[in-house]
Amino acid sequence: MTLLRIINEAPLWLVVFGVVAVLEIYTVGLILICRRIWGHERLQRNNEVGGLKFGTAGVLYAVVLAFMVIAVWEDYKDVETAVRTEAKAVGDLLQLSYAIPQNAEAVRAPLLEYARHVQEDEWPDMAEGILDKKPAEHLAHVEKAIIDLEVDNLQELALYQEALRLLAIIQDNRSERVENADGSIPGILWLVLIGGAFILLGYPAFFGTPNVIAQISMAAIMAALVALVLLPAILFDYPFTGPVHISSRPFETLTLQVPPHEMSGESSPPAEGRAGGTSP
Repeated sequence: MTLLRIINEAPLWLVVFGVVAVLEIYTVGLILICRRIWGHERLQRNNEVGGLKFGTAGVLYAVVLAFMVIAVWEDYKDVETAVRTEAKAVGDLLQLSYAIPQNAEAVRAPLLEYARHVQEDEWPDMAEGILDKKPAEHLAHVEKAIIDLEVDNLQELALYQEALRLLAIIQDNRSERVENADGSIPGILWLVLIGGAFILLGYPAFFGTPNVIAQISMAAIMAALVALVLLPAILFDYPFTGPVHISSRPFETLTLQVPPHEMSGESSPPAEGRAGGTSP
């Protein structure tokens, strides 16, 4: 949803202030309008019957809100775990490539380019909701290089199987990361969540008390509470956008551990005796 992405791109203080202010103005303004139209004496007749219905509506909305916040938080943590697992698998496959006796550079070069591209280009693209196809192309080159490996003995077979396992982990976790970058809550659930908030906060306007300050204060406190509980659902639904987002630090740490000549695309000198027999 474009509106939610725009909200997430705003500074944190502005998001908090804006959400709280909108609900406060709506709640207090509706109370003042209803009191002006009908007067508190007439509204006071609704207190007994309306109070019971308001309690039921409050419990129902609290259940829905709690479910949504927990679901968004769990998705956020799952994506964060997927990022760390993906970066770790990339690092493990890089280390494994040094043990491959043949065609190792064809595996290592696109894998290093993948790690660099994810950190420098794909992360900003995910924050804007843009799907970058370049990393998938790098992984396709890695997959082809692994499949083209020739297996002549049990040691090479073990390396081949481990390389395929690590590649599958990278692809699976990247898919989870990309799929959740554009939000995990369907629009209909956001409609229920936001619409329910306005219905619940509009309900106190049809109650009446002689003390207008007490009525406004109680309603304002409830509006602030609903707004503060809504904030995690809004901020965590887009895990790569805004001030509260998943960091690319696992990939930054990975690229810092790679030798500079590898990241620059230069091939490392072959190990002595790895190919062509032992030195004299």
